Amino acid sequence: MTRERLQKVLASAGVASRRSGEDLIRAGRVTVDGRLAIIGEQVDPEMQRVVVDGMPLPAIEHQRFYWMLNKPAGVVSTVKDRHAERTVMDLLPQNARREARLYPVGRLDEGSEGLLLFTNDGTWADLLLHPRYGVEREYMVGLDRSVTKQQKLALREGVELEEGLARMDLLEDATTAQVRKLLELLAPPHAELRWYRVVLAQGWKRQIRRMFEAVDMPVRRLVRVRVGSLKLMDIHAGEARPLDHKEVTQLASCARRSTTTRPPKPSRQIVDPGEAADHGSPE
Repeated sequence: MTRERLQKVLASAGVASRRSGEDLIRAGRVTVDGRLAIIGEQVDPEMQRVVVDGMPLPAIEHQRFYWMLNKPAGVVSTVKDRHAERTVMDLLPQNARREARLYPVGRLDEGSEGLLLFTNDGTWADLLLHPRYGVEREYMVGLDRSVTKQQKLALREGVELEEGLARMDLLEDATTAQVRKLLELLAPPHAELRWYRVVLAQGWKRQIRRMFEAVDMPVRRLVRVRVGSLKLMDIHAGEARPLDHKEVTQLASCARRSTTTRPPKPSRQIVDPGEAADHGSPE
């Protein structure tokens, strides 16, 4: 096997996406032939011993798997967490966990809900996660009361957060049909909330919640209902299903299209929602 950048080798082995692989290396959790790994170094996993958290790198799988989950609130979006009662991995069917070393593509905060993707394909995961691809995430935001015109204007013009100025380019009232469909998929439904739609292609950690809090509108529920071309429309809270070939390729195409159609970034622009396991979640 030819030598490749270590981050790519980790992704190909299903350990993590390339970005989160950099975090593992930076944290000193990866060694190559017994020494601490260096970000960007090239390795041959067939000739060198790569170890992550004390475990040898698994053989690189050629078969790729892709799953989606409707994550309920109260479940953490990590592969392992000794402090958590449940992780999202516990919600995947046993056969899915046996098939490959799946990991979440990004993250939803413990209190957030909705569409979460899984794969062992690091290249595909990077297409959805990396800031330069700008893949859209759509959310339904449940509030105790209606947003005023002044609050909408403040969110559109920009709210100062610790990282800089953050804007919501789209803030719309959700339609009755959208809310009705959403409530069918949630547990519990919380029909008394006022729901709004937010679409982001970029963002900071917990950006949506912090922006609404900045205009005195705490978020009661936050549900991701779309990533790129894929919508949360046929699975209930806690359920998961594999993606078909068309869904996988359409998601990858969304990332590739955004690199050619996106306008130049302004000087003060929010960064990728990343979804997050790697870049911080906008939830």
